[in-house]
Amino acid sequence: MNTADLGLPVDVPSTALFTDHYELTMLQAALKAGTADRRSVFEVFTRRLPEGRRYGVVAGTGRVLDAVENFRFDADVLGFLRERNVVNEETLEWLAAYRFSGDVWGYPEGEVYFPGSPIMRVEGSFAECVLLETVILSILNHDSAIAAAASRMASAAGDRPLIEMGARRTHELAAVAASRAAYVGGFATTSDLAAGFRYGIPTVGTSAHAFTLLHDNERDAFQAQVDSLGRNTTLLVDTYDVTEAVRTAVEVAGPELGAVRIDSGDLLLVAHRVRQQLDELGAVNTKIVVTSDLDEYAIASLAAAPVDAYGVGTQLVTGSGHPTCSMVYKLVARAESADPKAPLVPVAKKSSGGKTSIGGRKWAARRVDGDGVAEAEVVGTGPVPAELADRQLLVELVKGGEVVAREPLDVVRDRHAVARGNLPLSAAQLSRGEAVLPTEYVHLRSGS
Repeated sequence: MNTADLGLPVDVPSTALFTDHYELTMLQAALKAGTADRRSVFEVFTRRLPEGRRYGVVAGTGRVLDAVENFRFDADVLGFLRERNVVNEETLEWLAAYRFSGDVWGYPEGEVYFPGSPIMRVEGSFAECVLLETVILSILNHDSAIAAAASRMASAAGDRPLIEMGARRTHELAAVAASRAAYVGGFATTSDLAAGFRYGIPTVGTSAHAFTLLHDNERDAFQAQVDSLGRNTTLLVDTYDVTEAVRTAVEVAGPELGAVRIDSGDLLLVAHRVRQQLDELGAVNTKIVVTSDLDEYAIASLAAAPVDAYGVGTQLVTGSGHPTCSMVYKLVARAESADPKAPLVPVAKKSSGGKTSIGGRKWAARRVDGDGVAEAEVVGTGPVPAELADRQLLVELVKGGEVVAREPLDVVRDRHAVARGNLPLSAAQLSRGEAVLPTEYVHLRSGS
């Protein structure tokens, strides 16, 4: 796996340092105590959805698989840890041979989730699993937050396509991951070429205001763009006067003009005026693309406007106000001893402040009503009820350290569209409310 595929700088040799210092010190102490080899089960879940969200979206699973596969402590990484005296030589020797050899199960990427859903389950020795906490959470928390925002925007947009264009509003590497997550959530294209290169997402783009300002007048700018990109291009019409720009655009490109883009002003009012003007000029097939700090609420407010596509930047790559999903990675079961045959014991944190966890290795299923619409997320331990046996959500992602579930991004994107479509209609509401499905627990008890 080339590190460039992970959205990493080419001089970063592995993902092993995408972790927290205390994960390595826990490892060192567990090795000394003789508990490092105890079979353990960690689960990723969130105790609550971001305020006002009706559902979450699992995104980043494919990137997690790449990161786990590339989690290697090479000579440079080991040298850094030795120089900083992070861990002792015995631990460094153990890390040098590190290869994750356990199993990972999880909700398939693109699926929706709810509070308490065991989104990902990591099983193996305590030592090999505990090291993966931060890298797994950093990917899932970021990507799922972006995908959830994208999903809400896609729901608000209906059949109108969405363009991801937020690269300049976030970290350059986060931008690539955000574009991927947006595509999972329902966006059609991206302006980010790195995302197109790494993930095959369709890329689009034409010109900015700078291109118009470069030329002596708007007509020259439009003519230059049409001469280069053809009549089907998209011309930006709000650098000066919109009405004059639309007239000039059609004069230059003819009625075959592909689209005009509006990036400022009262988009609802301007879009209606531009549509009327285009039709009067004979450009009845010319589309209207709107941008300018859109979010799901602004998109929904334009539902009655003659808009053909939306370009979204800042609000998307920042999760539309919720840049993380608050997912956690918790030990829920561990063996009584290092004996491979030792039984698992449920364990869980029990504390005040809303951070109580529930122990035990869990399964999850989604119950549906007679019309096939989801009505509850069911989470449990022990035997799966017969009526839910074919509704289980977790799938095997890694078996014995080998990735077994890579899939094309378009498959993930289609899965999300189906999952969202199977939710109750209230899932599409943008008004604040509780999770659209309740989470029901079966055979569970709080740990101590």
